[in-house]
Amino acid sequence: MKKTYKPLPENLTIKESKIHGLGLFAKEDIPSEVILGISHIQIDKAWHRTPLGGFINHADHSNCKKLMQNNNRFYLMTRRLIKAGEELTLTYTLYNVTYSS
Repeated sequence: MKKTYKPLPENLTIKESKIHGLGLFAKEDIPSEVILGISHIQIDKAWHRTPLGGFINHADHSNCKKLMQNNNRFYLMTRRLIKAGEELTLTYTLYNVTYSS
């Protein structure tokens, strides 16, 4: 079987969100402190979103957080157990991609 690029981990999908537009949803339970992949990457001083970063919606009490690595990329990590069918969220502002603890 030929391997192909997959924009999302196998345990995530994109579907209609009650928060806004489309969002990221768990297809199965995802434990706490699991790194799901790169959400944002900086190229030539501009930040670019991956599918993880582009489809995750904001929540004041989010179930995920961003971890910075090498000063040019953010990884998406679960804060707690996320149940199958639950939307993944981050706490963020529209114009400021920053570390959230």
